[in-house]
Amino acid sequence: MLIKKYPDYKESNEKWISLIPNHWEMVTIKSILQERKLRNSPIKTDFILSLTAKTGVIPYTEKTGGGNKAKDDISKYNIACENDLLINCMNVVSGSSGISNYYGAISPVYYALYRRCDQTNIKYVEYLFRNSKFYTSLVGLGNGIMMKTSSTGKLNTVRKRISMNKLNRVMLPLPSTQEQDQIVRFLNWKTSEMAHFIHEKKKEIRRLEELKKSIICKYSLEGLEKNRGFYKSQFPWIKKVPLGWKETRLKNILKKLTHTVRPNDELLICSNSGKVFFRGESKMGLVSDSEDIYQGVRKDDLLIHGMDTWHGAIAISEFDGKCTRVVHVCDSSENKQYVTYYLRALAFLQVYKKITNGVRENTSDFRSWSKARDINVLVPPRKEQDEIVDFLNQKCLEIDEIISTISKEIALVQELRTKTIADVVTGKVDVRGVVVPDYVPEEDELDLDEEIDESEEDIEEEADD
Repeated sequence: MLIKKYPDYKESNEKWISLIPNHWEMVTIKSILQERKLRNSPIKTDFILSLTAKTGVIPYTEKTGGGNKAKDDISKYNIACENDLLINCMNVVSGSSGISNYYGAISPVYYALYRRCDQTNIKYVEYLFRNSKFYTSLVGLGNGIMMKTSSTGKLNTVRKRISMNKLNRVMLPLPSTQEQDQIVRFLNWKTSEMAHFIHEKKKEIRRLEELKKSIICKYSLEGLEKNRGFYKSQFPWIKKVPLGWKETRLKNILKKLTHTVRPNDELLICSNSGKVFFRGESKMGLVSDSEDIYQGVRKDDLLIHGMDTWHGAIAISEFDGKCTRVVHVCDSSENKQYVTYYLRALAFLQVYKKITNGVRENTSDFRSWSKARDINVLVPPRKEQDEIVDFLNQKCLEIDEIISTISKEIALVQELRTKTIADVVTGKVDVRGVVVPDYVPEEDELDLDEEIDESEEDIEEEADD
């Protein structure tokens, strides 16, 4: 498929898009979109909608992650109709916008925009609003905007609203109605193909991750020896124990450590992936600034997260640093890597969920060492531990290398998708003559622009009128 540029261009007088095709116009948002000012008072609906940069517009009940809770008094909400373009006035500069497929109640921080006439394709406008060059150009419109820019240049946090009066004056490139429709057809087609590719690749990764878990479970609980004998365990969740292994409790093979925090120690996170990393700009592990809630960590310490144990948040640290006291910092006379594999295997088998009650949903409650130390464990002879670790390290490395290759393929397609959308909606390429198939594959998980911040945050501060 050969796609070429338009024959002629002209200056747009806008910094984010210097040139547009000669026959396109630059128009204000107000000239093509109008704000829907419909209050939910008296209450017309209790179906609340949520808008995030990652997922677009979804029912509030399907929302996951953080963000503010819905207001108890939904009469303070506004109304959005199907095909309205919703914009989060406090987060639009990080791409928080999307078309609603529902009639429902929306937070006062959302603008619900509908087209003034049939000559505007609202989907074309949505593609524009989710173009990073466009939405980052809006930064200067909000006086006192606060933001956190990550090392990759993403805008992660915004706290001041941009008024509709200012948004109304923003200029957008606008081709003819027929060309808008063709652009939308083309992008729907290409982004669907790319989304389907990404979806299938992510399924491959999930299958590989499950394979890795099954390998860890099998060999950390049964060993490498074939045709060996077993005896019945006293623990109900273990069906058999290899001959020569012993059954004991965690306290008999681990020693809990207490390190002081040093001035330059950085905060470490014991993650569900079985890795320890520096928190840096991540929101994970965000806790109080008070140093007395931290403890020191030294390289090669074994970390067990007391609340996320059942997720597999158990790992050996490759760094010196500090961590929250919810994490147990340990040493062992056994092979610590084997102990780590074994404890993670129990997480994969959901043993921790069976032997403890979490303080919140999807958590374990081993915050107290008096509870964690009584976890039942199997211990092979040290020589066999070393052999199991060497085998599992090699198998996990092989699987991780495949996953890494697939992840790079996904990243490349995500970049291509972002560039394709940006090039087409800004007129860098001409798709007028491209024949778009009548059948467009279903969009398995279409995120219009993966470089948009994937936070689930739904900001509602300063929202009351």
